[in-house]
Amino acid sequence: MDEVTNAIADPVRRDILVMLRGTTLTAGEIARRFPISRPAISRHLRVLRESGLVHDEVTGTRRLYRLDPAALTELAEWISVLRAPAGWDHRLDALETEVHRTRRERAEHRPTQHRERTEDTA
Repeated sequence: MDEVTNAIADPVRRDILVMLRGTTLTAGEIARRFPISRPAISRHLRVLRESGLVHDEVTGTRRLYRLDPAALTELAEWISVLRAPAGWDHRLDALETEVHRTRRERAEHRPTQHRERTEDTA
């Protein structure tokens, strides 16, 4: 996971990942979209390859790069753990929901009970 987080820490590499979403591109096609040198793009692609986020395939004289989102699975799972309520937070959320439901039910029944009492006293 550390290699993946280091790889996505750079905004250029994040942009490359977005560009490769759903398509394959050569290093030249990727480099044309950035105001930095081709060697710099090659270094970024190497980091992405080493982290497993990008795979390359040689076709003739071209090297095609494609996104492999499977490398993000461990990171996504870790983030989902952080976003989920922990321990008491989850239980307190459930309690709050139950309290609101009970109050709503009581409020719905109150006018009926009030009418019945009024009719009994008349």
